[in-house]
Amino acid sequence: MNGNFLAVDTSGSYLTVLARKDGRVHTLFEQDGAAQHSVRLMPAVEEVLAALSLAAEDCDFFCAVTGPGSFTGIRIGIAAVKGFCAAAGKPALGVTSLEALAYTAKGRVLAAIPAGRAFYYVCAFDEAKRPLIAPERADEARLRALAKEYPVCSFAPLPVPYTAADPAAGLYAAVCAADGARAGSLAAFYLKKSQAEEEREARIAGEGKA
Repeated sequence: MNGNFLAVDTSGSYLTVLARKDGRVHTLFEQDGAAQHSVRLMPAVEEVLAALSLAAEDCDFFCAVTGPGSFTGIRIGIAAVKGFCAAAGKPALGVTSLEALAYTAKGRVLAAIPAGRAFYYVCAFDEAKRPLIAPERADEARLRALAKEYPVCSFAPLPVPYTAADPAAGLYAAVCAADGARAGSLAAFYLKKSQAEEEREARIAGEGKA
């Protein structure tokens, strides 16, 4: 998409905030910010906008990474971007964390993100970054099988050979490549239930058997 914009990614253990104004780009990336997203996001946004002398109302759209990833982090990023869109009267763009990964690589690629408990969020993309398989939550055996078919990229360590990706570069490339028709409402993209939901369902199931 063209124009001035602000984009944020709070879906992982890192924090990315970047903006573009008249072709100039400024990026703030913090490697270890998972527990600080709620504290650091707005100061980071202010810093990035100030670096470009870009007012929020002068952005043509706002973007948030919608997941999959950290449940709390995703909600923080989406809520912030929805607030900017409402205040400025501008559209929102959602980019998945898997898309951001895919855009760091050339050619076919398997984007993979650790999902905890020896599971991984994965999606294979073709050269044009169109999904070849639907995003899924895969166990290690499935990840290893897919890694035999596709080169793998990730933001975090994996138990298979992979290329380390740059989250900020991937986000910027994904935003620039996005079709303007995608702009609209934002919704979190989850591939699993939260731990709290899983524990509640297990508790209810246990009570039903008692």
